[in-house]
Amino acid sequence: MIKHVPILLVAIPLLAAFMIPMIGMVNRTARTVVGAIALVMILAASYYIAGDVLVHGRILYYMVGSSNPEIVTEHGLTFPIRIGLKIDSFSLFFIIMTTTLVFIFYLFSTQYIEENERKNYFTVLFISMVAGMMGLLVANDLFTFFVFLEILSISSAALVAFRTERKHPPYAGYKYMFISAVATSFFLLGIAFLYAQYGSFNIDYLKEAVRGTLLDKIAIVLLIIPLAMKSGVVPMHMWIPDTYSEAPAPISAMVKLGSLICLYGLFRISFSFGLSHAHVSYPLGVLFIVFGILSMFIGVTQALVQKDVKRLMAFHAVSQVGYMLLGMGVGLTVVRAGDASFALFGKVAMIGGLLHVVNNALYKGLLFLTSGVLVRHFKTRNLDAMHGLAHYDVFTTVVFMIAALAISGIPPFNGFVSKIIIYESVFQYNPVLTLIAIFVSILTLASFMKVFYSAFLGMPANKRPMEQPVLIKCSMLVLAVFIVVIGIYPQGILKVLIEPAVNALVNF
Repeated sequence: MIKHVPILLVAIPLLAAFMIPMIGMVNRTARTVVGAIALVMILAASYYIAGDVLVHGRILYYMVGSSNPEIVTEHGLTFPIRIGLKIDSFSLFFIIMTTTLVFIFYLFSTQYIEENERKNYFTVLFISMVAGMMGLLVANDLFTFFVFLEILSISSAALVAFRTERKHPPYAGYKYMFISAVATSFFLLGIAFLYAQYGSFNIDYLKEAVRGTLLDKIAIVLLIIPLAMKSGVVPMHMWIPDTYSEAPAPISAMVKLGSLICLYGLFRISFSFGLSHAHVSYPLGVLFIVFGILSMFIGVTQALVQKDVKRLMAFHAVSQVGYMLLGMGVGLTVVRAGDASFALFGKVAMIGGLLHVVNNALYKGLLFLTSGVLVRHFKTRNLDAMHGLAHYDVFTTVVFMIAALAISGIPPFNGFVSKIIIYESVFQYNPVLTLIAIFVSILTLASFMKVFYSAFLGMPANKRPMEQPVLIKCSMLVLAVFIVVIGIYPQGILKVLIEPAVNALVNF
């Protein structure tokens, strides 16, 4: 059973996405339940293999179509086209994070999206997004990675434009689709350059085969730039504000999760090809640091001047990616064999960067969900038109405060843990970078104080907010609990998930 998990993680949501339209025509409740069952199955499968992969360090290979699917390849590593899947500690870390969060976001969406809003259409695209995410995380060849990147992009764009009766969502969807098309075109060109030279799409094979020629370097740039664009890295973040602000709240959280999975691809390709040639890893690490600092500073300064609550949160999403790039970039610059700096602080910086990925997914997800509650109550995204929600809705007030303090790096929440790890390790590399990161955190806190003061304090709202449905409350509560638990007891996730993931990444 365990050997089939890589293909099941992709096949289950794909099958569910095909079945849901037919089931939805017969029974709407059954449609929603089938979607939930599919997500529970991949959630259980991801936890089922955790012991083998994380504790025993096993790597799961799956060759689709082969009589012996566990082999790496049938004919050495030279045949051109074969769908190869792979799960190691690094990919499993993202898989567990993704299967957990998509289930929470799905629960929220079941009661947030009204039935008259073409819910069949919504559910199919939601599950298709999940299939795209799973495919990206298990793909071990570049062409399969490209195919699932397209599936994720198309379903995401359709859901961003979901509310077509309004003026702006279709525009945001088209914009996202255009940016995605440009990005994946360059990605495909990078694949073609490598295939033309080495006759394979297999990432493990290419890692060993690339010789560091000029054409190889051009190909690597063509692979990582589109992924950086899809991750929302400055200066390629132009699609983020419109996309996140116009999408329904659970889709904003899903698109954000999708951008973190693109960040997974960016890290995997950078470390795979960067480590195989030490002279490539250092400049790649420096680029990570430079773009990380730009993302942190530009993202937070643009967020400070926003009056639209969802655009404000979108710019903070850009800013937080900078912390991840900073931690991983410092690790990449000193990861060369024999460099003692990696053991001293480089690995710790990478641990902080990866921990910030999951922390960011949790508190940004919660912030997008709470923004959906705010918009639903006040019927506007303008902070100047919001006031006094805390008088009536204590639950939303508390979970918003938890998420806002977490993103600002305030103890005892999870954002504090990952940021302090990044601060301390990066300080040994360059103290100025740490000072910039701390300054950005202060600006982040100021920005969310503005949101809290505008939306939750002041005169009571003109009308009492409607009671939030139980699944909406439960999904936000679970995210808040994760934020607090990781903040109080980070050793568990660091030891079980993060350190094995970093070890796997370095040993690609």
